[in-house]
Amino acid sequence: MIQPYADEIRVDALGNLIARKGKKAKDGKRIMLAAHLDEIGLIVSHVDAKGFARFSALGGLSPHRRLGARVKFLNGARGVIALEREAEIKDRAPGLDRYFIDTGATSDRDCPVKVGDVAVFDTEFQDLGNRVVARALDDRAGVALLVESLTRLKSGKNEVWYVFTVQEEVGTRGAGPASYGIDPEIGLALDVTPASDVPSTRERNPIALGGGPAIKVKDAGVISDPRIVQEMTRLAEKNRIPHQFEVMEMGGTDAAKMQVTGLGAQAGGIAIPVRHLHSPSEMVDLDDLKNAGKLLAAFLR
Repeated sequence: MIQPYADEIRVDALGNLIARKGKKAKDGKRIMLAAHLDEIGLIVSHVDAKGFARFSALGGLSPHRRLGARVKFLNGARGVIALEREAEIKDRAPGLDRYFIDTGATSDRDCPVKVGDVAVFDTEFQDLGNRVVARALDDRAGVALLVESLTRLKSGKNEVWYVFTVQEEVGTRGAGPASYGIDPEIGLALDVTPASDVPSTRERNPIALGGGPAIKVKDAGVISDPRIVQEMTRLAEKNRIPHQFEVMEMGGTDAAKMQVTGLGAQAGGIAIPVRHLHSPSEMVDLDDLKNAGKLLAAFLR
């Protein structure tokens, strides 16, 4: 999709897709933009004699969002996440060890999955008008922003690296080696942030769906460079782009690795509000996505 628009494309040892546009001039900057390709999932850890598969999480799986969820394995097999009957009756917060995957198998011999097989949620995309629902909008939304930016950006004095990272959900592992190879002066993560405009949410850092992209101030892994936050705020106000501010107590993004890898970089991020994060049915507002694109374009200019 991006090949006709990039000056250079490569895939590194981890699987990060790395594309460059432009060449740094003497008064230019080397900028790295990152959005992650991976999504939360699960991996089979045991198949019992009756063919039921136990599993471990790949990324943050919310316990209350597992039960009844359909999953699809890399090999094409499908199943449904179920809970031990006793735990379903007595345990209000059962641990991951009480869940299993039912593939319809009758024994371990005819079970279509084995130890080490991986799966993701199996849900369809839904168009609700100006809002859409799908699995893995964390971070398909950010990936879409990178693609759109790369196809529209005109080469100038800056060297812009578009990095589609791997293994973000299991510890932002891909961004570190990618940053080491690029050595950016400025690093921005294009990711999502939990929207808190739902019933009974604590008013800690209110983020509303449709309220515009959130300028990253802090998360559990990074304190954004104040110069990045101030400049993004100025540009948003100047261009009348709706915006919010993200201060997260938990979770992190690729910005953390970009900030501290090698000689380090001025780091920050643009976060797209999403409801039902890490569930089979994440929701984003298309206006937030469009306004995030406008803010990113203004920043790159």
